Amino acid sequence: MLIAGNWKMHLDARGANELARGVMDATADAGPVQVAVCPPYVHLGALSSTLKNSRVRLGAQNMHSADKGPFTGEISASMLLSVGCHYVILGHSERRQKFGETDASVNAKVKRALRTGLVPIICVGEHLRERSAGAEKEVVASQIKFALEDLKLVAPNALVIAYEPVWAIGTGKTATPGQAQEIHALIRSLLVRQFGGEVASGVHILYGGSMNPGNARELLVQPDVDGGLIGGASLKAEDFGAIVEIAQSVSR
Repeated sequence: MLIAGNWKMHLDARGANELARGVMDATADAGPVQVAVCPPYVHLGALSSTLKNSRVRLGAQNMHSADKGPFTGEISASMLLSVGCHYVILGHSERRQKFGETDASVNAKVKRALRTGLVPIICVGEHLRERSAGAEKEVVASQIKFALEDLKLVAPNALVIAYEPVWAIGTGKTATPGQAQEIHALIRSLLVRQFGGEVASGVHILYGGSMNPGNARELLVQPDVDGGLIGGASLKAEDFGAIVEIAQSVSR
């Protein structure tokens, strides 16, 4: 199991440090559950020191596909690695919707992350109109296909997939356990087809649509749900810790 917190554009320096320390305390006894937090860029260096020697791994929320160059305002994979990042979120629906991310740009970023040694958390998911039209499987399959195009994977822990139904992000709505499992099983089958069963069975597939302490258990007991990419609930150490505790209790 992997529980990762996406802090999005929240918290000043003091608040980020306080939350990081709270997460450390709340997840100190998480057992086999892997834990990560993904704060805004400006906090990565400081939190790398705060989280040093803890079980909590550091991740970023995005990166550029180039290693360096004239890209004002962008951050490279090697920069993230140099400040202690282990994970990087790529292709989040907010990046696709609001900042023009495409399947091609996500694929380029995934390739760069893997070459550099970062573990990409690749986000996929459908909009409400697509689910209403019965096209959710087609949409997710297409995103997976293009995100992983021309990739070879020999170690399952080199890659993470996060299914985030866009209609459930920040809306208070959540996919039913059955809906989540159906898409997670589809993703698993696509990974098997591309990388083989042994590798695919070990890839973490996270649920990323408004998971909280109240619904985490019913989602995490699903056979192909291997954890969560947590948004709002990750901004409270107590709530995040509760989700991690639930994950530990159902960990496979």
